[in-house]
Amino acid sequence: MALSLTSRGVRLLLGQIQRCVVAANPARRVTQSATEPEPSTAENESVNPTFRNRNPRNLERMALAMKDRGWKTTWPSREFYHRLVFSRTQKHVTAQVFSWASREPVLSCSTKEWALKKELPSTNCVAACQAVGDVMAQRCKQAGITRMAYRAVPWTYRSDAVQSFRAAMKDGGITLNEPRRKYIGN
Repeated sequence: MALSLTSRGVRLLLGQIQRCVVAANPARRVTQSATEPEPSTAENESVNPTFRNRNPRNLERMALAMKDRGWKTTWPSREFYHRLVFSRTQKHVTAQVFSWASREPVLSCSTKEWALKKELPSTNCVAACQAVGDVMAQRCKQAGITRMAYRAVPWTYRSDAVQSFRAAMKDGGITLNEPRRKYIGN
């Protein structure tokens, strides 16, 4: 213990002596700084020849990722990165976002959730559809999904409930169509 305190004291004393010698001799200070090599900027500007994409959704956002085409006779089409499904029953309204890679929904929102249910007069009215659209748009923004495919069932497309849901999603900043896939030729 005493030896370590002594060696620490000796090191401090030597450091002070060196600082005093450098301060007393200004010519030495100039020569010391001139001998240090300048950093090379070429090392910082070089590009690594092997680039690894760490963002799996980057190709989706640039519309370069593969889209599963599926069968031409199936409805709704399987050609999407993210698909929005909106459904109304006699009691509840539900919206779900599916990814092309999974059969399970990535995001969902429903009037079955207590936070929505307690704010609404009815769980299947037009106001409920609009509330579900607002909450779903907010959740999509938080998840980073801003574009998705949405195809309403043709015979329900013109209803006020579906129109208010779509308007709420668009007002929330969600685009309800995806970019066309870009094909890169060789």
